[in-house]
Amino acid sequence: MIKNIISGIKAYFGAFALISKLKLWKYFAIPMLISFITAIIIFGSAYGLSDNIGGFITKIWIWDWGKDTFSTISNFIGGLIIIVIGLILFKHIIMALSAPFMSPVSEKIEAHFTGNPPHSHRDTTFMQQLLRGIKINGRNLVMELLLTIPILLLKFIPVVNIFSTILLFAVQAYYAGFGNMDYTLERHYQYKKSLQFVRKHRGLAIGNGIVFILFLLIPVIGVILVLPLSVTAASTLTVKKLNVSKA
Repeated sequence: MIKNIISGIKAYFGAFALISKLKLWKYFAIPMLISFITAIIIFGSAYGLSDNIGGFITKIWIWDWGKDTFSTISNFIGGLIIIVIGLILFKHIIMALSAPFMSPVSEKIEAHFTGNPPHSHRDTTFMQQLLRGIKINGRNLVMELLLTIPILLLKFIPVVNIFSTILLFAVQAYYAGFGNMDYTLERHYQYKKSLQFVRKHRGLAIGNGIVFILFLLIPVIGVILVLPLSVTAASTLTVKKLNVSKA
């Protein structure tokens, strides 16, 4: 697991050079625009809602003693909830809508490493790629929210909240990497078999997703570059694993 996580992170080191070598930047124009617009809408809305969530949580404490302390904690938790849910929505929306643009990128990367001509595997249309992206990311969105909500509740427990932060980050990273890997998997596997493949190689997904999430912490530039670099890194890793699996 640890070895695969490290491999997922290291794959980013050659991503920028590979994009330039294969002249892939043109394919990222629309996805980068989608990322930028989605980020403005989601995180702009999240900023306005953070105080409201904190105020709602504060009302749970009906006693006078410790109310100020609980209010401070509630405002922090409220802001964290908004940030986490905002990140979850952001990544699944952009990955779903960008699927038809990312699949050709993944295909060219696969052709580069394997020597196989494009369309040598299952050929899918623009609409099929979009629907596949929506299906995968819709499923991942529901699963991630189901895991995230209990983890956020652990934030109210001292000491435990330290470990819950690590767990929360790992869950976010896994599903980000999952979405990036599926741009390659959709040509090789049907829906259920893709799920099995990612579960088997969850370390690679987490490693890819760790850098994905860290990129989102970089204002503006991170939001714009996150898809090109993360998809290129994930495609490189997934192609290598597919070739090993089929060898």
